[in-house]
Amino acid sequence: MTEEQDPERALILVYAPAEGRAALAALLALDDALAALLRSTTQPAVGQLRLAWWREALARLDTQPPPAEQVLQGLAANLLPLGISGASLVPIVHGWEVLIEEDALGEDALRRFGEGRGSLFEAAGRTLGAGPGDPLVEAGRGWALADLAHNLDTAEEAAGARALAAPLLEAATSRKWSRNGRALGALAHRARLDLALEHGAPAPVGAPRRVMRLFWHRITGR
Repeated sequence: MTEEQDPERALILVYAPAEGRAALAALLALDDALAALLRSTTQPAVGQLRLAWWREALARLDTQPPPAEQVLQGLAANLLPLGISGASLVPIVHGWEVLIEEDALGEDALRRFGEGRGSLFEAAGRTLGAGPGDPLVEAGRGWALADLAHNLDTAEEAAGARALAAPLLEAATSRKWSRNGRALGALAHRARLDLALEHGAPAPVGAPRRVMRLFWHRITGR
């Protein structure tokens, strides 16, 4: 979901330091592209080939100009100059691959998904200059799993994702975040708000109570 479609995400991007804001937007655009790929793929073999293309394309950013693909161009323009290599983003793709490789999402598969996709927060933390005490690992994995839980059709698998996400988000949102890391902390707080919804219930994006919670985090880091 783009910033135009998601006013909360647009607000959270404003919380990021100006020098790292475009990099965070580029990372979220990569996540959006991979999510869209999974949604539009019905044959696992085709999905694996498409994800393999992304893995190789990310790694090639370190040695070649980006192809005529908007997301890759955004990553090359906004992350490489900050010292983030394309190869370091490949684990994000590995996380999404779990959803294609596994017939059922048990605890191990969900953990691997959270670790891979959630590594986006570690890359984002480096681009934003997040503080050493910011819980990037817990926040990223919890954010990834909470979003997955909200989009899974199988109630049992969704419950498993929620069970893994809850303690991670509790750990991430109980800490005070550095000023530079607060955009990522806000994403973790939003994921925790979404996790409290009933399975399948639409998130009330832009609701005043949610926006105020995000604003409080921006001011206080909590």
